[in-house]
Amino acid sequence: MKFKYINLLLTLLSFAGIVLISSCSKKGDPGVNNKPPDTPVTVKPVTYNYSLLADSLQAATYNTFISANRNYFVQNNTGTTTFNYWPQAHMLDVLLDGYLRTNNSQYTLRMKALLNGIKIQNGGAYPNEFYDDMGWLANASLRTYNVNKDADYLNVAQTLYTEIKGGYNSTAGGGIAWQRNQLYYKNIPSTGNAAILAARFYELNGNAADLTLAKSLYTWMKTTLVTTGGVVYDGINRNQDGAIDYWEFTYNQGLFIGSAVELYNCTKDASYLQDAILVANNLIADPNLTLNGILKSEGQGDGGLFKGVAVRYLTALVELTALDDANRTKYAAFLQRNAQTLYYKGIARPTYMISPDWAVQPSGGTDLTTQLSGVMMIEAAAKLKAGSLIQ
Repeated sequence: MKFKYINLLLTLLSFAGIVLISSCSKKGDPGVNNKPPDTPVTVKPVTYNYSLLADSLQAATYNTFISANRNYFVQNNTGTTTFNYWPQAHMLDVLLDGYLRTNNSQYTLRMKALLNGIKIQNGGAYPNEFYDDMGWLANASLRTYNVNKDADYLNVAQTLYTEIKGGYNSTAGGGIAWQRNQLYYKNIPSTGNAAILAARFYELNGNAADLTLAKSLYTWMKTTLVTTGGVVYDGINRNQDGAIDYWEFTYNQGLFIGSAVELYNCTKDASYLQDAILVANNLIADPNLTLNGILKSEGQGDGGLFKGVAVRYLTALVELTALDDANRTKYAAFLQRNAQTLYYKGIARPTYMISPDWAVQPSGGTDLTTQLSGVMMIEAAAKLKAGSLIQ
């Protein structure tokens, strides 16, 4: 008797399986191929609309991080409203990116409100304790002036440039100090920013002293903190012992590339371009900086902003007319891979918050610094795609 029940049960299960397969094979379901085996399947190419994504990221960043008094952008999206100086400079750069892409006057209004708001939040003046902080804002302000010719931005850049030059001394062979109460400690963030700023002021005004300073700062960085293999280390003499901090951060590589590009623009000296290529080649291959072709996560906090700086200046190198086609193609492909990975893997939707690791979804809160790096990547991708340099 048990065999009859078993046979009956097997029959029912077989029938149920047929019904189940039929019900799961509805025409048009994803992943189901209803064509005959010998019919080729057409795979639709993925489209990356970086400009549209940049619009969404710009809106989400503004609405999520703008302070209650509308003067600045807060530290994170989980309730910490601290005013941190150097991310504001990068926010100004990001707003300018949006303006250059869209020509939308909304960005102009937000940029001016931020410029004024920084002064208010910083106690009624633009200078602060840190020479690298002032360098970031001076460069963002001068870059903005070169676009809109608003003298307020030029005045900020000039004021800060004067302060930054006061950070130069011969300790550790030269360079710009990191902060006022530590004039013996020199590093790439302060010196690289100052070199870029001096070169840009030379391009603006033609003052030979600015070019001399830019060259001096560049030479100090190259001979003190850059290896023959193209690794840019962070700083020297932090403990007044002449020791180098052998820290590899993506933004230091970016600042040196940016300095080389600016000095090439000023002089057309091919050695600067070769230096930029050397460091860029290391940036995209060094496992201390890049993992599986993606710029590594450097955490949140200050580290969240590091990749954005690297992207900004590597993009400047890609756009440089004098760069050879082979290297342009290589660096553009690297930036495209990072942008495409971030596009689908590193951005939460519908919040449009960004992960410090561009290959995974964000988890928990997002710092302004982390958000800005991602926006810089997508804005750079939109610009490169518009110029037919990436897909």
